[in-house]
Amino acid sequence: MIGLVLAAGAGRRLRPYTDTLPKALVPVGPEGREESLTVLDLTLGNFAEVGLTEVAVVVGYRKEAVYERREALEAKYGVKITLIDNDKAEEWNNAYSLWCARDVLKQGVILANGDTVHPVSVERTLLDARGEGRKIILALDTVKQLADEEMKVITAEGRGVRKITKLMDPATATGEYIGVTLIEPEAAEELADALKATFERDPDLYYEDGYQELVNRGFTVDVAPIGDVSWVEIDNHDDLAKGRTIACQY
Repeated sequence: MIGLVLAAGAGRRLRPYTDTLPKALVPVGPEGREESLTVLDLTLGNFAEVGLTEVAVVVGYRKEAVYERREALEAKYGVKITLIDNDKAEEWNNAYSLWCARDVLKQGVILANGDTVHPVSVERTLLDARGEGRKIILALDTVKQLADEEMKVITAEGRGVRKITKLMDPATATGEYIGVTLIEPEAAEELADALKATFERDPDLYYEDGYQELVNRGFTVDVAPIGDVSWVEIDNHDDLAKGRTIACQY
């Protein structure tokens, strides 16, 4: 099993940082420090802490910044990093971005969005949830108060995910998908096919819509509640401020 990070996004709401950097390289350490940690740093650190030695990173927008830092990141975290180019990163949404990593999925991955600040306990929770035929396991926050923007999930006892979308009444949701998934090798081909069907239907769709496509086909997508932990998806400057507060706790 290896790590996989989706880091192709532009993150335009985080300008001026993202005028020159992809979203995953926006600093989340103390403001003003030139050598500040990034979301990618934190994620690589998590992967290394649970014993992963190989990581694939899907890059697109401002990808040269990731290429420039690759060797230093490999040395810092003791992992081998393979970069996968997304040629449509500024045109299409992340269903296509994850599909670009379809060959990597065959090794089994822990997938992390390049904008999710989260503790290593999330990876540990997913690894502990393996077995009993589970092929895809989503990290789920069942504690947070939900609103309209979150990627919400409805589950059913013994059947896993029934619905995953931002477009639902928050009161009906079981919890929020936080952007971290464990994907076993046995799920790779079916997931890749579902992702392809998803972005061919509409290139603006999310990879979570690919998960929904799998569910609609009868595939069981499981969840693992992460408990009451601090995490944030960084979409804007308010999220970034929260991310800095959380990151300094790790």
